Amino acid sequence: MAYIQIKDASYAYPGGFLAVDDINIEIEKGENVAIVGQNGAGKTTTVKMLNALQRPTKGEVLIGEMNTKDHTTAQVSRVVGYVFQNPDDQIFHATVIGEVEFGPKTLGLSDEQIKKQVDYALKITGMAKFRDENPYNLPLSVRKFVTIAAIIAMDTEVMIFDEPTAGQDLEGNRRLGQILKTLRERGKTLITISHDMEFVCENFDRVIVMADKKVVASGTPRDIFWNFDVLEKARLKQPYVSRLCRALGLDGELLYMDEAVQAIREKCLG
Repeated sequence: MAYIQIKDASYAYPGGFLAVDDINIEIEKGENVAIVGQNGAGKTTTVKMLNALQRPTKGEVLIGEMNTKDHTTAQVSRVVGYVFQNPDDQIFHATVIGEVEFGPKTLGLSDEQIKKQVDYALKITGMAKFRDENPYNLPLSVRKFVTIAAIIAMDTEVMIFDEPTAGQDLEGNRRLGQILKTLRERGKTLITISHDMEFVCENFDRVIVMADKKVVASGTPRDIFWNFDVLEKARLKQPYVSRLCRALGLDGELLYMDEAVQAIREKCLG
């Protein structure tokens, strides 16, 4: 049985607007999954149901042995950490260290364990040098790493990142990729919403596609980004490398730069 199960779940906001319509998703422990789709597809509502920020109006959400409908949001957040798309919706302390320490302190950990987890989170996110800064004195792109550090410091089994690449430059994206790699090596279950298809291809093992409030496909990046019916239904574009390879008439379902370089070399050599 999968570690995370969303079973026949729908969510309607007060007033009746249906944001997610009868979806089923299974995610294994330790999996690294991206959820993609256009705005309004239901992505954020789906991940918010995973940590009980929103509860399904139909169906159920299971995290291991825990049914979210039977637990408070605070209880679920000890297992499922959530990094908001906008860090300003999450930050409420006057220093970076205060923000990152808050979660571990609420868990009732020892001072030694709090220090260990906070120092680790600051180190892998590159935020150690900003520990005494007011987060709001930092650029938005850096504030995002403050909120990521705050969730990492809680050491939850599941970590959700909502559009972490928004507003990031190339270096920020590389740092995010390294953080995800490090967390995967620690066995964490990672779920990320992203509009950046290049980032998705480079960093995720499985892609879940949502469109019109439903899950329309799930598979490896190659399965998804060379399935033109799915891309059309979800109004998504292939990653740049794949589009370039198609334009050049290269053979194969190419997805990565090294594959493209090799295919170009072979074509030139005849």
